Amino acid sequence: MSDPACDPACDAFPTVSVIMPVRNEERFLRDSVEAILAQHYPGGFDVCLAMAPSSDATDAVAARLVRDHPQVRMVANPSGTTPAGLNAAIAATTGEIIVRVDGHAELSPGYIERAVQTLVRTGAVNVGGVQRAVGVTVFEQAVAAAMGSPFGVGGARFHTGGSQGPVDTVYLGVFRREALERAGGFDACLIRNQDYELNIRLRAAGGTVWFDPSLWAVYRPRGSLLALGRQYFEYGWWKREVLRIHPASLKARQAVPPLVTVAVVGGALTGLRWRCALLAPIGYLAGVALASLKVGRGFTATTARLVVVLPTMHLSWGVGFLSPRGARHPRRCRQ
Repeated sequence: MSDPACDPACDAFPTVSVIMPVRNEERFLRDSVEAILAQHYPGGFDVCLAMAPSSDATDAVAARLVRDHPQVRMVANPSGTTPAGLNAAIAATTGEIIVRVDGHAELSPGYIERAVQTLVRTGAVNVGGVQRAVGVTVFEQAVAAAMGSPFGVGGARFHTGGSQGPVDTVYLGVFRREALERAGGFDACLIRNQDYELNIRLRAAGGTVWFDPSLWAVYRPRGSLLALGRQYFEYGWWKREVLRIHPASLKARQAVPPLVTVAVVGGALTGLRWRCALLAPIGYLAGVALASLKVGRGFTATTARLVVVLPTMHLSWGVGFLSPRGARHPRRCRQ
């Protein structure tokens, strides 16, 4: 655990501030913060919770954490959005290194020290590792399995693992404060995908974003099909907004969900008049069935749910990406 009164050797380690946007995290907040406080980091660190308005007992849980742990403090995030909360927490802290953690994530042992060492070793401006999705219910376990599969989410290394090295983005992120502030922080208008967009600007400024597979953090998947569909619809919608700002940032894996959505929906509708068009949705569903068997490791309860989970993720993302830009069209802003 971090010791504010460590010996002079600690001066060789940069100071660290852990920032966490928090909203409706009653179930996971204590475990998440305690996993942070259990970290051993010789240079010491503090934790700042950016508190959005919650409809559950999150505020009470946070208040107890602040009361019980001098390292933990709170800052208000009245807008309730993730990027505004992150920016508020950055402004309220002074650490030379900024470690982002979400309210439902749990850092692996040694995460902070290893990440800082990797920053120093590589000269990167942002370091991250693997998003290790862990479900509790059978449905959540199916979502977790889909999130770790290339068929489910593409080949991004933070999802599927891989060798260390430069990447376009990472999960969460451990940043050099000077680079983060020079880039202008998180874009407060991007409700989703603000981390990816920030990494675009960091790389455009000459910085390196580095993936280290020895780092990992637990992620808690959505617990219902409706919540999952809404989440992936928003992922697709906000990815389109990032592409509006940074058109050259499009990756091949990001074009797959909207193309699949057009093929499946268009094939199903056209198939009412031209039977051959049904090959597209039938072929896709066959692929889903085979992938579900592989990811679920045979005929299991997880496999049965993957048959529904995978199309929900793909098609919700695709529909969100293809949806017209309406009243939600954001301004470009970084607050």
